[in-house]
Amino acid sequence: MSSAQAALLETQLQQLECHFTWELKKEDANITDLLNRLEEHDKLHLGGKAGVAQTNNSLAFVKYLLGFPTEALGCLQKSEELTKEFRENDCDKWLIVTYGNLAWLQYHMKSYAECESYLEKLRDIAERFPTEPASALHHEVLGEKAWALFKFSRENYERAKECFRKALELEPRDPQWNAGYAFVLHRDESRSCSRPDHSLAVKLLRKAIDTNPDNDELKALLALRLAEFESEYDEAEKLVEKALEGSPNDPRVIRYVGKFFRLYGSVDRSIALLKRALEHSPNSGFIHHQLALCYKSKTISLQKQESRDSPSADAEIRRLRRQRIYHLEKATTLKTDFVIAMIQLAVQYGEDDQLDRAEHQFQEALMKAKEKNEFLQQLYFYYGEFHQYRKRFLPLAINYYKECLKIKHDSIDGKKSVKKLTKIADRDLSKNPQNGRAWGILGFIHKEKGEKIRAIECYEKALLFKSSDEHLSALCELRLSL
Repeated sequence: MSSAQAALLETQLQQLECHFTWELKKEDANITDLLNRLEEHDKLHLGGKAGVAQTNNSLAFVKYLLGFPTEALGCLQKSEELTKEFRENDCDKWLIVTYGNLAWLQYHMKSYAECESYLEKLRDIAERFPTEPASALHHEVLGEKAWALFKFSRENYERAKECFRKALELEPRDPQWNAGYAFVLHRDESRSCSRPDHSLAVKLLRKAIDTNPDNDELKALLALRLAEFESEYDEAEKLVEKALEGSPNDPRVIRYVGKFFRLYGSVDRSIALLKRALEHSPNSGFIHHQLALCYKSKTISLQKQESRDSPSADAEIRRLRRQRIYHLEKATTLKTDFVIAMIQLAVQYGEDDQLDRAEHQFQEALMKAKEKNEFLQQLYFYYGEFHQYRKRFLPLAINYYKECLKIKHDSIDGKKSVKKLTKIADRDLSKNPQNGRAWGILGFIHKEKGEKIRAIECYEKALLFKSSDEHLSALCELRLSL
């Protein structure tokens, strides 16, 4: 094929709607975790033939990215076969994405005649099923695009929501698109709603259940959402029992039911359910993480008991810590960008006096948290505690508490950092009222809280007792801002 022919062919390929043109960036995804999840979905036959067909489209693209084009081709052939079996005579529009992926893959494998044959199939479908305008997409394509964006990376959630919304404008009662839209809203919506009727996620989960009455995963997710509101707890409890009764062996359902019981019911029942789910989904970082949280809850409960100082209680606490570490190690190995689990593992290493491993884990978590821009404030707080109580190095602890406070002073972790810094400063001032560092800490707290006059007073006292470029710079900045 000449360079001109290849360029023309690639121009035609770029116009297709499929995984190869949807800007699914490898660097945005945890590709190993994504591969594990898609292979698990395929193995569990999630969504029946239609769901497995879509899963294999995404799985094919991941295999291609990992350098396994032959395996990718097998996935696409499986997707085509399942779509034809399930959709029968109504399969053409459902094959648009699959044929697009096949055309691209054959092009990359230098099978140009095969590539052209799939382009011809797509031209035929376009002629028989025109859209108005011609650039518009069928709901079958929009919905599959939305699912692919959603599964691939959190970075794509906004685009996924927009695709689901457009698909539902065309097909408002489609069960797949309603479920997908509810899932992505559940993941993306903040938990700041004061009432359930203010939550779009709750509204969409209800609608999705209406169009998917047998989908117990949706019921379990709605239960978790409703349980956040005291007035809705009874309904949440009924939903979770229905979900468990309807799908007692489905790991997707059990993991959320297990989380519900950990938060609102019985930790032991949660552990039993999650262990059962793990038998079906051994590579689920989510389930391992939930088990670690269960063992943390049991530890806290045991430490509150009067007999906590007995030898048997100490032994049980050590056993529970080992369980937490084991499951957190599994979770972070299976999902290497699981930032919150990485932080929790670092904390556990510290509590187990594995200080070098804890330090290394904190540094790994810090790098990933900055890269993903998530859980950074929580990390700074726990890193501060690690340096204060485990490594006994107060200057670094103060620095990390300050970094935590800089992000947001009135958040949970921000308030905890204020409390830690205030306690450090008050203790130092009770020993020596002329401690410059302590006055500087108080000045910093007031500055971050927007209390400029009080901050200036504290920084002036700090400089009176100890020369500091940091304090002088902060004082000048505050005076200029008035």
